[in-house]
Amino acid sequence: MSVGKSSSGIEAGAKHPLRVGVIGAGVMGSNHARVLAGLPDIDLVGVVDPLPAHRTRATELTGCRTFESLDDLFAEGVDAVTVAAPTHLHHEVALACIARNIHVLVEKPIASTVEEGREIVAAAQRAGVTLMVGHVERFNPAVAAIKQAISGEDILSIAITRVGPFPPRMSNVGVVIDLAVHDIDLIRWFTESDIVEVQPQLSSAVAEREDIALLQFRTESGVLAHINTNWLTPFKARNVTVATRGKYVMGDLLTRQVTECFGFKPDGSYSMRHLPVGHDEPLRAELIAFLHAVRTNAVPAVTGDEGVASLEIATRCLETPARPAATAPARKGPRKVVG
Repeated sequence: MSVGKSSSGIEAGAKHPLRVGVIGAGVMGSNHARVLAGLPDIDLVGVVDPLPAHRTRATELTGCRTFESLDDLFAEGVDAVTVAAPTHLHHEVALACIARNIHVLVEKPIASTVEEGREIVAAAQRAGVTLMVGHVERFNPAVAAIKQAISGEDILSIAITRVGPFPPRMSNVGVVIDLAVHDIDLIRWFTESDIVEVQPQLSSAVAEREDIALLQFRTESGVLAHINTNWLTPFKARNVTVATRGKYVMGDLLTRQVTECFGFKPDGSYSMRHLPVGHDEPLRAELIAFLHAVRTNAVPAVTGDEGVASLEIATRCLETPARPAATAPARKGPRKVVG
């Protein structure tokens, strides 16, 4: 018997609401809890975080219960969890959940290392539970519009810019893992092809880890791709351009404007149009997709293998040691913000 969908996109007719927990109550985890609390047929059991301040914030944001440890959450009984803990904990937390036959959405990157990521994938396959990786940018309506526009096209090149100011919260990763891994995943998804050549240029200008990365790739299908990412730009920019034999597509992932150039003539003229773009919140769309996969036992939108593949390419980019930003005298500190 087929299961119908409610207007929210969540399947209706389930006998019992899914009991879902959130592991990690930082900024991302708190957003997971906020979205889950508003979805129908979902029972948000609670949020786990060892820090009292994080637990307080989660309660204030969603009114849900909070727990200090995983065991406390497990004792309440959950069908599925989203893992938004720090990356170095993904492996331990995901395996603990999978061992209890709990379905898992783990935030990107899937783990700290490719080996750990593969162990998570293997454990989920053995247990027969759903494992999805939170590459949320795939659910950006502008990205979806670009993907649709280039469907069936002979893609020639892809260029992605993802830049912004230095993050207020320090982490133990640089721009490749924090930012570029989003776009490595998009390149693989747009081309539906593996990346076979990597040419990274990295620099640590003001940070301990790389804060500038210019990454070039070639996919197995022959597409050339380029990622420009840094933490030195005073404003955020998220832009994607895709050149195919028949069209040129430009997308701004922040303003969600997507433009298509087509009908190229010998005299250099061409036509241009703005493409329709949805208004869904990417995180909400991602969580709905995860819950759909859990309920229907369908292949998740972003599989564990895909998460590992993107992490593997990002790791290859980091094999080239970071170089000084320039031969000029080293900066004594971060750039000052005027105003």
